[in-house]
Amino acid sequence: MTGEIETDWSTDAIVERRKKFYAASQRAFVPYKEPMIFQKGKGQYLWDEKGKEYLDLLGMNLCISVGHAHPEVNRAIREQTEDMLHCTTMFYHPVPAHFAEELVATMPEGDDWVVHFTSSGAEAADLALLMARSYTGNVDFLALQNGYHGATFGAQSMTGIAGFRHNVPLLGGIHHVSNPDAYRGIHRDNVDLYLDEIDRTIKTSTSGALAGMIIEPVQGYGGIVPMLDGYIEGAFERVRAAGGVCVIDEVQSGFGRTGANFWGFEASDAVPDIVIMAKGIGNGIPLGAVVAKRGIAEALADKFYFNTYGANPVACAAGRAVLRVIAAEGLQQNAARVGAELLSVAQDVQQRYDAIGDVRGRGLMVAMELVKDRKTREPATDVTAEIFEASRENGLIMSKSGAYKNVLRIVPPLCINHDDVGRFADAIDRSFQSVLDS
Repeated sequence: MTGEIETDWSTDAIVERRKKFYAASQRAFVPYKEPMIFQKGKGQYLWDEKGKEYLDLLGMNLCISVGHAHPEVNRAIREQTEDMLHCTTMFYHPVPAHFAEELVATMPEGDDWVVHFTSSGAEAADLALLMARSYTGNVDFLALQNGYHGATFGAQSMTGIAGFRHNVPLLGGIHHVSNPDAYRGIHRDNVDLYLDEIDRTIKTSTSGALAGMIIEPVQGYGGIVPMLDGYIEGAFERVRAAGGVCVIDEVQSGFGRTGANFWGFEASDAVPDIVIMAKGIGNGIPLGAVVAKRGIAEALADKFYFNTYGANPVACAAGRAVLRVIAAEGLQQNAARVGAELLSVAQDVQQRYDAIGDVRGRGLMVAMELVKDRKTREPATDVTAEIFEASRENGLIMSKSGAYKNVLRIVPPLCINHDDVGRFADAIDRSFQSVLDS
């Protein structure tokens, strides 16, 4: 094969080439009935290959934190690219080390934190599990039903959603307990009953000695489910009493997205032992990290654990720029302010349509959960799919998620503004009208 292949932006050619050359595993995760092809992104907006503009309420799966093609992030990437594209971690480079220092500065004071960079959140989840088991010498590990941590073997073993668990033997020693979901959970908003279930699981399904537990402060793909007040603190207390370490998954909820705090776990009074992060950390550049207390991380000192691209200087330069932009542009505060406006719009729409059973959120993590009947709370999966398709026609890019795919998930870039809220209000109302009033 010789010569350069010119990029073909015709719709049919893009679709056919993907069908022909992508493996089934990379073709499977497609949200819309008709392929969605993007050609350009700027800030909180996207354009498809035909030039139609959309309001990005998915942040390209929460990876775009400070906005598509942000000039400061692009500048940092460009400058580092001109010097050096790659420096593996067996050699030294200042940019990843500076970024590690800056990440540590965002963590709670009083502990000695260290960083291991990865290429993704799933890698970070795998490493956190290995770190917990190596440090404690224990195997049994708790995770939450409805939680999502990635699709690698370790990450999907901890994930509590069937659609991400392949029909093959997964890792042993992972035990799922009920997630404290105030709307759909088995105990509704009774936090004590959920904590009792942790006690029972430790006593009946484990050896009694834990390696740890992993919790999302706000379950992301599971449908924007914030942990009930007191749950994280109570869970941590029980896990540590059983010898385990406490892992927080901030892949979706971190970097100021929840508005009130930089990290989602800061809404509680609990301090984790290990924090995993990815997605918005690099504004779309493949990057993840495990930030852990030094004593726990040292458990891996005698063995090699290596991520070839984990501390890539270009990716870390992007990560440093993301931190600067969040601070300089007040994006955490913007997430609190605009997130409250989006939540208010969603609540207003709920008043007009009985199909919306619940509206919830923290900062720029907002969800509208659709049901067939508000009393039975039976998921309205088909209607959700129809409204989801209609929202695309009306210029919105969102996500339908949750275990039943009955949740419209709204997680835009942190730079979304007040004017965009009005655009969302009009478009989401028209989307519901077109489906439910027809």
